[in-house]
Amino acid sequence: MPRFAIATAKFVGSVSLGLLTGLSYTLANITIPPLLHLPAAEAAHSTFNHILASSRAHLRALSILSSSSLLLAYALSPRRARHPYLVWTAAMVGLSSYGNITYFCATGKPRSGMHTRRRRSVYEEVSDVDVNGERLEKAMEDFQFRQTVRTVVVGLGFLMNIVGIWGDGY
Repeated sequence: MPRFAIATAKFVGSVSLGLLTGLSYTLANITIPPLLHLPAAEAAHSTFNHILASSRAHLRALSILSSSSLLLAYALSPRRARHPYLVWTAAMVGLSSYGNITYFCATGKPRSGMHTRRRRSVYEEVSDVDVNGERLEKAMEDFQFRQTVRTVVVGLGFLMNIVGIWGDGY
C-alpha cells in the first residue's frame, strides 16, 4: 500500500506541476498579449478582471495540489528512498508563488514593506470604476511578467521532477 500511495502521490504531483507550468505559460504568452491590443479600455478591463479571478483560483489549486502531493510522497517514503528532489520540487512551486521574486528579478534588489505592498496588488489597482488605460496596460504587463517568471521557475521544478522520477525508476 505505501509503495502504491507514494507512486500515486508522485504521479499527481508531476501532472499538476506540468499543468501549472502550462497554465502560467498560456497566461503569459497567449492570453495577455491580445488584451494589450484591444482598442477599448473598458473591454480589456472586464476581460482582464475575469482572467485574474479565474486564473488565481486555478493557479492556487494547482500549486497546493502539486506541492502537497510531492511533500506527501517524501513523507511516506522509507528513509532509504527519501529523495530530496521531491522537497526541492515542492520548494520551487512555493518559490514560484512568492511575488517578491519577480520584483527582485526585475530590479536586482529586495523590496521593502513586503506585506503592505502585497495587499495593494494589481487586482486592487485595476478594480477602479473609472478605467485608466495606462494603469490597466501597466497592470497587464506586470501580470504578464510575473507569469513569465513563474513559468520559468515552475518549469525548472517540473524538469527537476521528471529527472528525479526517471532516476527513481517509476
